[in-house]
Amino acid sequence: MNPSVERTVYQAFGLTIASELALPELLREEEEACEADVHIQRKDLSHAWQACGGNDDYYAFDGDAFMLYIEGTAIYRVWGGNRIEVSPVASAADSDIRLYVLGTCMGALLTQRKLLTLHGSAVVMDGRAYAFVGDSGAGKSTLAAAFLQHGYPLLTDDVIAVTFDRGRIPFVIPSYPQQKLWEESIDKLGMRSDRYLPLYRSKYAIPVASTYCKEPVPLAGIFELAIQGEGAELRPLQGLERLPTIRYHTYRHFLISRLGLEQWHFSASAAIAAHAGMYQLRRPAAGFTVNDLVGRILKAIDEGVRASHG
Repeated sequence: MNPSVERTVYQAFGLTIASELALPELLREEEEACEADVHIQRKDLSHAWQACGGNDDYYAFDGDAFMLYIEGTAIYRVWGGNRIEVSPVASAADSDIRLYVLGTCMGALLTQRKLLTLHGSAVVMDGRAYAFVGDSGAGKSTLAAAFLQHGYPLLTDDVIAVTFDRGRIPFVIPSYPQQKLWEESIDKLGMRSDRYLPLYRSKYAIPVASTYCKEPVPLAGIFELAIQGEGAELRPLQGLERLPTIRYHTYRHFLISRLGLEQWHFSASAAIAAHAGMYQLRRPAAGFTVNDLVGRILKAIDEGVRASHG
């Protein structure tokens, strides 16, 4: 990075991040002079985007670098597991530019660093992490917000980064103290949207500094949310169901094969499946409250803990 360009140093996903873009969502690093793990800088990427053939889709690859184009917002390039370059559109809102830096770009960078990333939210219960994964609109963030209201701290929202200790025990790394919630979810949770910063369409940034866990926590369970049918059902995922579920809910899973990480991802997924309880929670699209879901999940966790203790 150019030493004459002003930068700010942050912490997220267990990484020290030196950025030329202001990232107010992240925690500031107290030691500004420390060596950064990740650098985020502005760079003109228009020629690079055209050169790699990225004209007909929103993403492309420049060698091992991942490129992303969001019309009206910016072109991004992520490479080496330690660089995010941003070429903003002059009229783009800073919040829109940051949305993709902290979402898709950070997910790609973590994958390059061989951290398995899941698409969802994770909270802490009794010193263990529980992840909520599912398709867009399944209610992952809303469910996590409901657990926060019950006093359980947030670990991460949107991107769940999983690492492993020497014994191959999976741990969830904290991201930063913010959630993103739709206005409808805010209303259902008894909150007021006019107190929060709008991000895009009807989605808002919800700061959660007072209910946020800053330390990695062992991953004890994964709950897949599915909207289907008329009734509600919570069932354990068994055997061969587990690995495809982890792959399906891996954040931007198309990166796995393109980055040559098939064997690594299989091994990491197997370690998660061996150590974490996995469940599928099916529910109807209407007529079920988030507090009902919280109760079912807490019951399943309690039964699983008691069963593990014989």
